Amino acid sequence: MEIQITTTKNEGVERRLQVSVPPTRVAEARNKAAGRVAKQVRIPGFRPGKAPAAMIRKQYAQQIDQEAVEALLREAFEAVLSKEKLDLVTQPHAHDVKFGDDDGLSFELHCEVRPEIKLAILSGFQVQRPADAITDEQVQQQLDQMRDQRAAWTPAEGKPLEGDLVTVLLATADEDGTMPEGKDYRLVMGAGQAVAAIEELVMTLAQGETTEQMVKWPDDFPDEAQRGRTKLVRATLTEVKRKLLPPLDDAFAREMGDFESLEAFTTVVRTDLAESSVREADSMVRSRLLDEIVTANPFDLPPSWVKQMITAYAEAYKIPKEELVRFADEVKGMAERQVRRDLILDTIAAREKLAATEGDVDDKVAALAGARGMETGQLYASLQKAGRLRELERSITEERVFTWLLGQNSVDQA
Repeated sequence: MEIQITTTKNEGVERRLQVSVPPTRVAEARNKAAGRVAKQVRIPGFRPGKAPAAMIRKQYAQQIDQEAVEALLREAFEAVLSKEKLDLVTQPHAHDVKFGDDDGLSFELHCEVRPEIKLAILSGFQVQRPADAITDEQVQQQLDQMRDQRAAWTPAEGKPLEGDLVTVLLATADEDGTMPEGKDYRLVMGAGQAVAAIEELVMTLAQGETTEQMVKWPDDFPDEAQRGRTKLVRATLTEVKRKLLPPLDDAFAREMGDFESLEAFTTVVRTDLAESSVREADSMVRSRLLDEIVTANPFDLPPSWVKQMITAYAEAYKIPKEELVRFADEVKGMAERQVRRDLILDTIAAREKLAATEGDVDDKVAALAGARGMETGQLYASLQKAGRLRELERSITEERVFTWLLGQNSVDQA
């Protein structure tokens, strides 16, 4: 196709090309479009396809022009991509389309192209690995958390303490001073489930007592209309319950699983914490190393890829439409980092031939099936149905890439 192409913008991953199609080519496209339209329409007094061309052009000029422009744009897109050798990352868009008998067809083509990722510096970095040793205090905190999860709420006497579960009847006076009927609320004192001043008010009451007091809403209250306002609040405390933690003994250990003693259970808890700590330290090392690589090897990101990542986050978190703009602003930085991370790992995997193969995935599935006591085919079918084979392939590739990167750089233990 004979066209004229002029680059108007060539920055980063953005390309803008002014494209002109000569009038002779436009005339040809119109003739072809008119022929197609003539075969499709019916005009009284003429058999299909036999109506005079001038009549067809006059009555269906708009449809003919539309078909001609669409055909020309498709051909022009293909010609531009072929001549300019553009590696597009998204569908190009035509802007400022001009179409006329004498002027031909002209438009500006907006494109995003794949960024050039050289990654010239991948070695010589030194990152620190966080300490992953587990202390007795951490083990005790985990045991206490498990006790807390199995605690029973029991009735308590006197005024509530921090951590108590209370049932309280609360009412807030209207603008004219009218006090409406209250509503029952179940609140854990000190958990931030109510305005702090209201919690303080409740903790001054004994069961059955009622009080009224002016309460000021905090300046950072989520509802902007209520920030800093002072209102009359009436509170009636109807019930107080306190957590009763189970004893940390052999009986507790048996309730938590197949453990003969508290000592055996504590050993398993310590082992689990240690394994988790090692995984977290490994993840931190990888994150820090990637940060170093990103800083040393800057490259542009296609905005469309970042938008796609933000959309994926929004779908995963089920963000309502009315909150999408705010959400996009909040997670844009995280989305950019994830896209950049994926591009770096993919580039290294391709360059160093580290990408997982189908055979690698099959071997991994077989290993997982053996560990779970399942048939390999059964697990493979399950993963395939859930769409997780690609995820498994990705994890194998990333593990290889990070192993390679760690061999090129230094890691110091904190």
